[in-house]
Amino acid sequence: MVEESNLFKIIYIFMLPLKKSWPWFFTLLYFVFMLILPILSLLTTASEPLFSEFWQIATEPVAVSAYFVTISMAFFACLFNALFGLILAWVLVRYNFPGKKLLDAAVDLPFALPTSVAGLTLCTVYSDQGWIGSILANFGIQIVFTRFGIMIAMIFVSFPFVIRTLQPVLQEMEIELEEAAWSLGASPWQTFKKVVFPPLIPALLTGITLAFSRAIGEYGSIVIVSSNFPLKDLIASVLIFQNLEQYDYTKATIIGTVVLILSLVLLLGINFLQSWNRNFE
Repeated sequence: MVEESNLFKIIYIFMLPLKKSWPWFFTLLYFVFMLILPILSLLTTASEPLFSEFWQIATEPVAVSAYFVTISMAFFACLFNALFGLILAWVLVRYNFPGKKLLDAAVDLPFALPTSVAGLTLCTVYSDQGWIGSILANFGIQIVFTRFGIMIAMIFVSFPFVIRTLQPVLQEMEIELEEAAWSLGASPWQTFKKVVFPPLIPALLTGITLAFSRAIGEYGSIVIVSSNFPLKDLIASVLIFQNLEQYDYTKATIIGTVVLILSLVLLLGINFLQSWNRNFE
């Protein structure tokens, strides 16, 4: 008993300097175990092969095609979400209509819906026998098992981020500023361009960043709506899983590392644009 009490005293004395910084301690602990260690583990595994082997695997035609499909479809999905997310957020904030609360709640549906269920839902709607897909098939347009299906799946899982980041900013904006611009002779477009849109830019860029991050890592719905053929519509996350199924952990890790680096570069670029916009203002 004496030894145990002494041990507790030693632990208490050791942890006493951290007593006033518990929030920082737990934040750092969570950050290390949830982010730093997994990334370091990924980079360590990827660095085991020689640089020539790393470069050879990372630049295989199948891998390069998967990078291109993933980044390009996520980019177009973010552009779509930026435009229509702004419109929908504006409607939800500025207008009152029957069913508004139901529509506002439906925005968060992709957060709660399993991605595999989302993929099945999209197939039901956009397949050749689906409600919309059957109509488009008459014009020779195929959605499912093409890159269009990938883009729609990315749009579906990522559009809430843009809306939810814009809504608080729109709610806090003073309508009196718009009315003052109108009284001074500004047209609706000039008012939107000079008064409304500039304060929305940081929130819009934040929403685009979150939407892009969500789209680029999507797997569950895309693996259903895509044919997953190499050099056609195979994305990076599916390629990584295919390599894991074949027990090729080195190749899967290298491809995952490349996607991580590309994502970090793009996200840092968007963050730079955000800081530049704040300084410019």
